[in-house]
Amino acid sequence: MNELPVVVVGAGPVGLAAAAELAERGIEPVVLERGGEAGAAVAQWHHVRLFSPWSELVAPAAGRLLASTGWQRPPGATYPTGTEWTRRYLHPLAAALGDRVRLGAEVTGVARRGRDRVVDTGRDGEPLTVHIRHQDGREERLPARAVIDASGTWAGPNPLGGDGLPALGERAAADRISYRIPDLADEATRRRYAGRHVVVAGSGHSALTALVALTGLAGQGTRVSWVLRRGAVGNAFGGGDADQLPARGALGARAKAAVADGHVRVVTGFRTETVARDGAGPLTLTSADGDRVEHVDEVVALTGFRPDLSWLSELRLELDTTLQAPVALAPLIDPNVHSCGTVYPHGVRELGHPEPGVFLAGMKSYGRAPTFLAMTGYEQVRSIAAALAGDQAAAERVELTLPDTGVCGGAGLFDEPDTAEAAGGCCGAAEPETLTLAAPPAER
Repeated sequence: MNELPVVVVGAGPVGLAAAAELAERGIEPVVLERGGEAGAAVAQWHHVRLFSPWSELVAPAAGRLLASTGWQRPPGATYPTGTEWTRRYLHPLAAALGDRVRLGAEVTGVARRGRDRVVDTGRDGEPLTVHIRHQDGREERLPARAVIDASGTWAGPNPLGGDGLPALGERAAADRISYRIPDLADEATRRRYAGRHVVVAGSGHSALTALVALTGLAGQGTRVSWVLRRGAVGNAFGGGDADQLPARGALGARAKAAVADGHVRVVTGFRTETVARDGAGPLTLTSADGDRVEHVDEVVALTGFRPDLSWLSELRLELDTTLQAPVALAPLIDPNVHSCGTVYPHGVRELGHPEPGVFLAGMKSYGRAPTFLAMTGYEQVRSIAAALAGDQAAAERVELTLPDTGVCGGAGLFDEPDTAEAAGGCCGAAEPETLTLAAPPAER
């Protein structure tokens, strides 16, 4: 079985890093990407600038492979956009890996050859079988010694609805709701939001990025309402100067300034239950408590992502019931209990499953948990590749220090601001929140 390839699902940053690690250790990878280019998901947020610098965005083994081709490493202290990350790194890396990367190849399922998930007999002696559908409709089955699922979560944005399911009327209002950060450099997109009342829903970095971008349209009459499910703004703005990723801290500071300057009106404790529209007119959002945000022209719902586990249904995975992440990893990243935004490096031990040779890596390994760094994925696949090569010492060795966010308190506790959040978590008292904000008045 060791003569079979290791199949990597997804030709994004972590998938390509996995292929580079495997190739360096003499293990043949096959990378399957359903999109038409490497980094297809990154290309969809091409206009967003990362808050990790180039020095943290090039995987170690990938950098060594690229160096052998004469590739010029970008300046380490600069921050690329999604376009720059794709064109200057992911495309050259895919080219260096050559025909190991197969584009237009969608994985529709993975199973043990000849065994569904119920069958024990003979299971350990059979390879994994990866079911593939190509863009021309052709189907293929590829045997594999192991599978690394680095397909990410980009295709599974969470809905606007506060209970994890689409709000009543959310699907019917799909033409007014976007689940992506708007590209305001695009003229058509800019016209869509200029002079409108826009609701941004969410409390993560994507929501902060959208808030900052949309306030740039204030001079054109754009009004922005920020809808949060949590009971208080709290430390949604991040760690500021305490964040060891300066660009991430600066983003939070800019969003905080936009709120303080009156460019953004905030609605807290709002869990959307219904989306109603007046014919072709504006929308009204109603919460489970009966609160309303009215005269809404556009909604940007940035409430996180979730993994697609449907095509892994015939494998024996051990996933946390809350996060849908590997059970050994979940306690490290659970936003209900995770303390100060720092996750120690982890690898094959935390990412394994009862099904031998199957690993979830990259953003998909986090399930529904937020705030994933590329460096985390690079360390994950370095450890997995070492284990597959039989180098257990390297697989268990920590080779990475992750930056601290400077933020304390689990996000899941923000509905109870007078308890855990007020206590400041593990890192002392939190900075007092002095903003007094309310929903916007009825405007037409």
